[in-house]
Amino acid sequence: MPIITISRGSYSKGKAVAEKVAQKLGYECISRDIILEASEEFNVPEIKLIRAIHDAHGILDRLSHEKNKYITYVQTALLKHFSKDNIVYHGLAGHFFVKGISHVLKVRIIADLEERVRLEMEREGIPRSEALHLLKKDDEERRKWSQYLYGTDTWNPSLYDLVLHIHKVSVDDAADIICHTAELQDFQATPESKKAMEDLVLAARVKAVLIAIDHGIKISAQDGIVFVRSEATLQQESILSHDIEKISKQISGVKDVRIDVEPIVPFSE
Repeated sequence: MPIITISRGSYSKGKAVAEKVAQKLGYECISRDIILEASEEFNVPEIKLIRAIHDAHGILDRLSHEKNKYITYVQTALLKHFSKDNIVYHGLAGHFFVKGISHVLKVRIIADLEERVRLEMEREGIPRSEALHLLKKDDEERRKWSQYLYGTDTWNPSLYDLVLHIHKVSVDDAADIICHTAELQDFQATPESKKAMEDLVLAARVKAVLIAIDHGIKISAQDGIVFVRSEATLQQESILSHDIEKISKQISGVKDVRIDVEPIVPFSE
């Protein structure tokens, strides 16, 4: 069965759609739970993980390596759930974390701005001008976040298999459409797609450990072999490679480690 990611803006009823889909399919529905799990597993305050996921890059420029580390922790927690299949995830970034996995149905929920403003006014008890300002600010933060990390606008429809406008289409209708699409053959898990997910999960687990010693590290995995790309000066290369190999081989599922360290040439006048 497929994994379903639902991307949505604030007050677009995406949460309601996700919960209805999960109910109809008998799937697990997750969102904020991932932040809590990552906070507990990696001993990081929840607020730091929330800021890493929701704040645009300009806010944390001075601590960009910390931001990348926290996003890696959230990704690792989310992919652990995805490895089980039968999951509906609603929230930011889910579809970015599973690029290339064929049994993921990526959905975008949109709603009219005026309807979103009305809902925020009602729920927060604020005037229209303030609700409009907050929604536009939130939308812009999400756009900046995806542009900074992935070089694309999270509103880009080509990122999704389905884009549903909650207007004439009700929450129930949207859930029915998603459930029907999830049953199509193209979104069913195959041995190949399951293997690709296993490789993705292993790479994330390794990166979550290694990023503490090298925040710019790049990790991929295939059949238990972990490929590591990093940068270091000639003096640091041997120590870094030794540490990477030693730490990586302690992680369950890692059969071998292939390390490629790009030399950093110190600047001299």
